[in-house]
Amino acid sequence: MTRGDGRRPAPTTAAGVPLHRQLFLVLHDEIERGAIPAGDPLPTEQELCEQFGVSRITVRRALSDLADQGYITRKQGVGSFVREFGPRAGQASTRSYMDELRQVHFETDAEVVDCTVGDVPHLVAGRLGVTGQMLHTLRVRRERRTGEALIVTEAWLPAELAGTITADRLAHTAMYELLAEVGLVVQRVQHEITAEIAGPRNAGLLDLAIGAPVLRVNRLAFTGGEQPHHYLSILLSPSRSRIVLNHTSEELMRADTMAMLHDVRPEN
Repeated sequence: MTRGDGRRPAPTTAAGVPLHRQLFLVLHDEIERGAIPAGDPLPTEQELCEQFGVSRITVRRALSDLADQGYITRKQGVGSFVREFGPRAGQASTRSYMDELRQVHFETDAEVVDCTVGDVPHLVAGRLGVTGQMLHTLRVRRERRTGEALIVTEAWLPAELAGTITADRLAHTAMYELLAEVGLVVQRVQHEITAEIAGPRNAGLLDLAIGAPVLRVNRLAFTGGEQPHHYLSILLSPSRSRIVLNHTSEELMRADTMAMLHDVRPEN
C-alpha cells in the first residue's frame, strides 16, 4: 500500500522492532502473497530507501536477510530477484507436533529462570480446573549459535512432578522427555494465539523494548481423558519468529480445528 506521494508507510522504531526487520517483514509478505512474482526484480536499493523513508544500510540488511533465508537472489550490479521455488516449496510439512518440539530443542539452548512450586494464577487455574499449588517453570530458549532470545516458555504442571522436573534437568532435557519418564504422553493440545505488548519482565527476557509487540501461544495439554494435564504459555517476538498452521482438508471441515472468538462487549 502506498500513500498519495508514492511513498509507502515508513517503518518506525516506536514499534519496538528494528527498521531492517520491519522492511524484511514487508518484503517477505509481498513475496509470500505473490505481489512480487518469482523471477521478478525487487525495487532498487534507492527506490526502497525513497519508498520507505529509510537509509541504504537498513535496506541492505533487509535484503541480506531475505537472501540468507532463500527468498531472493542478489546479483551485483544488476539487482535483487525473487527466487524460483521448487515444487516442494508449497507442500505442507510432514513433520509431526513431536518433531517440531525436537527441532526446537535441537536448535536452542534453555536458560531456566524458575522451577518452583507455588500458587497458580486465577486464569490458569480456571483453564485447568484445579485449586492449590502447582509446579511453575519459566525458561528462555536462545538460538544456539547466536544466543539471541527466541522463546519464553512458562508452564504450570501438577506439583507431584517437582521431583522429576527440576531446574537442572530442564536446562538439558526437553519437558516432553521428562514427562515420558513417568508415563505421561501428550495426546491432544488445544492452542490459543493472541497478541500483546511486552511488559517489563517479558521485554527483559526476550531482549526487547518495553511495549514491543509479542505473540503468545497458550497450550492446554491433555494426556488422556477430558481433564487437561498442564498449561504451557509461549511468548515470542514477531520480528524473529512466525507461527505456521497446517491442516488437511478433512481437518478444516471439523468444527474443533480452529475457531475465531471475539471478546466484544456492548457499550453501556
